[in-house]
Amino acid sequence: MDVVLEYLAKEIKLEIQKYIKSFNENIEEIRLRNNRPIVIRTSFRNIILEHIVKTEELLETFQNICEHSIYSYQKQICEGFITIKGGHRVGITGNCAIEDGKIININYISSLNFRIAKEKKGCSNKIINYIINNGEILNTLIISRPGCGKTTMLRDLVRNISSGVSQYNLNPKTCGVVDERGEIASMYKGIPQNDVGILSDVIDNVSKYDGMKMLVRSMAPDVIICDEIGSKEDVEAIEYAMCSGVKGIFTAHGNSLEDLLNNSEIRSLIEKHLIKLVIVLDEKKLGEIKNIYKLDKE
Repeated sequence: MDVVLEYLAKEIKLEIQKYIKSFNENIEEIRLRNNRPIVIRTSFRNIILEHIVKTEELLETFQNICEHSIYSYQKQICEGFITIKGGHRVGITGNCAIEDGKIININYISSLNFRIAKEKKGCSNKIINYIINNGEILNTLIISRPGCGKTTMLRDLVRNISSGVSQYNLNPKTCGVVDERGEIASMYKGIPQNDVGILSDVIDNVSKYDGMKMLVRSMAPDVIICDEIGSKEDVEAIEYAMCSGVKGIFTAHGNSLEDLLNNSEIRSLIEKHLIKLVIVLDEKKLGEIKNIYKLDKE
């Protein structure tokens, strides 16, 4: 939290520090909206502070997260977020400038949302034994609704697989991580802010399609990992990787095996027997398993 506070405009920082001293709940988000009160979101509630965010305070904070070089962060700004030191992500909204159907800038910043990064080391221990088969990794798909912990689970799997799991006779594997939105490793100036193990190579700020192909061609991974697959291009790159002898662990949105089969692209991976294991997380219990399906040619 101290890292996040350093990016905030002085008066906003003082207001939040004053409040933090009076409670012990875990902060998940700090939302700053132009001409609106500061909102702190915890695991249980939204807390509205009295301080009204001024335009100049919002712009000062924005300049801080861009390290006073907005041009250097132009691509991230156009994606709608910036990853700051510590792996925290700052969502950005405002007036979008469009050219040739693409966002080329965001003007008149209206909101900043600091999402506080938290690692949960060991959370994948409950599923790692299903993913390992005779010392090898099964091609696995983890699914859940948004906010149920699949990215947190995936991050910890990378750490475990990259470092090795002696309990299940798994030697350290070279992991190629396609971190399209910076949510797995949370890279900051080339350094992972989250623990992704000792044998992980991370490529971020790139599409899953391009990232997977680049990693297979240049880094010779044992395992490819990426978050939230679902498009035709994603599936094409996965097929390319697996045909090159690379294993894969992925996530997707859904709440059941039936949900996956309703996505024609993901269904093709299952029908071609490329996915061997589907793990469904519980929508009511964060990070808990609802169902596990081991898929064979039947």
